[in-house]
Amino acid sequence: MLDANLKSQLKAYLEKVTQPFEIVASLDDGAKSQELLGLLEEISSLSDKITLHSDGQDARTPSFAINRPGEETGVVFAGIPMGHEFTSLVLALLQVGGHPPKTSAELLDQIKALDGEMLFETYYSLSCQNCPDVVQALNLMAIFNPNVRHVAIDGALFQDEVESREIMSVPSIYLNGKPFDQGRMTLEQILAKVDTGAAERDAKKLNEKAAFDTLVIGGGPAGAAAAIYSARKGINTGIAAERFGGQVADTMGIENFISVSHTEGPKLVSALEEHVKDYEVDVMNLQLATAFKAAEAEGGLHEVTFESGATLKSKTLVLATGARWREMNVPGEQQYRNKGVAYCPHCDGPLFKGKRVAVIGGGNSGVEAAIDLAGIVGHVTLVEFMGEMRADAVLQKKLKSLPNVDIILNAQTTEVTGDGSRVNGLNYKDRTSDESKSIALEGIFVQIGLVPNTEWLKGSPIEMTPRGEIIVDAHGMTSVPGVFAAGDVTTVPYKQIIIAMGEGAKASLGAFDYLIRN
Repeated sequence: MLDANLKSQLKAYLEKVTQPFEIVASLDDGAKSQELLGLLEEISSLSDKITLHSDGQDARTPSFAINRPGEETGVVFAGIPMGHEFTSLVLALLQVGGHPPKTSAELLDQIKALDGEMLFETYYSLSCQNCPDVVQALNLMAIFNPNVRHVAIDGALFQDEVESREIMSVPSIYLNGKPFDQGRMTLEQILAKVDTGAAERDAKKLNEKAAFDTLVIGGGPAGAAAAIYSARKGINTGIAAERFGGQVADTMGIENFISVSHTEGPKLVSALEEHVKDYEVDVMNLQLATAFKAAEAEGGLHEVTFESGATLKSKTLVLATGARWREMNVPGEQQYRNKGVAYCPHCDGPLFKGKRVAVIGGGNSGVEAAIDLAGIVGHVTLVEFMGEMRADAVLQKKLKSLPNVDIILNAQTTEVTGDGSRVNGLNYKDRTSDESKSIALEGIFVQIGLVPNTEWLKGSPIEMTPRGEIIVDAHGMTSVPGVFAAGDVTTVPYKQIIIAMGEGAKASLGAFDYLIRN
């Protein structure tokens, strides 16, 4: 299963292992078990510190555990972790083998201090770019705390479990048999949820911080660029974000980031975070801004309050809170969110194998989603509000060539229907005839653009458009002196990663110029 280049890279990684460990496989007579066995034999042949056993007794087959001799670490993979999960497998091998993780001592101490037995189960898909963050975080918790066990389960391979638990979105996490959470989560987010005192401790630390020269709110491309440019000026810089990376972390393929022909969102986010940490930037994760108070006089301190209860002060601010997927806002959408209504075709598409789905939206994102899904699901219906699709011509041509795709134009979605537990259809109005129609479906993927994350600024003196975008001048400054904004949250047109980065740098330079003049 591993080509020569990958084997060579993996062998080099495994040389970092400092202590022996065992791979214990649970197999049956099926083809997938033989495929997994072949992979594990290849891996074990690359290091004399690995021993492979194929006599495991786990009820899930094929699966395997990675243990130290005489000690169960609690790390189990049910399925064949290739695709995006191959990195999770490599990290698990290294960490069980004694290679230290790139995690702060503070977080490791927090993991070790967790009390109570915890069995986590994560359902993932091999094409999900958000799943590895969850799998790797929970594996790390299992390795460093004997009370924690984690099983990473390929949902496409264990369809019976997916059906019985009515899982329609990945990653889906269970704790001790009960739903724990869904979607991308960092190690910090998971720990904050299981360690009930963490938020209060973090809020106390933040409240004790001195005022910043420049405080960046948001950790996407605009926020990261702003923090780097600010720190390079040698001023006291902080960045507070709900999650580092923002919308980019949910992006699959990136092919228009100049000088990099192809990359993926999570890789770019990791690179951004590492670049920020090269400088003296105070990075504060898991901080969702909820309120803003402008300085009482020019040259005073602005204040931002967060959901945790913390308040930070700064002489200047750069607001880079980005945007999120726009929702349809029709009856049934929220009721069936993650129960058939989805927003990430790459993540959740494999869960709809052989089924009928719809894609809402005829722009580039919608058409690309429909093309990708057509190779997985049974049938795709693309639903577009306007009389023509807005996607690039080359994408439209590809979509129309696919045999299992229908396109409905001039269609206004009016309702998502379901049986109480999952989606079973979509109602829409034909805008040319006003006739109401319906489609029988098992999944709906919404791809209709973005909405800025500015609800927390409503009622503030910061001027915004009716759509909620922050109005900025040529220097990135808002209507409030000393407060700047950048990226998808602003009125700057063309919501692109490379534009957001440039705007973040510009806003930071504007903030620095404001500081030295005031």
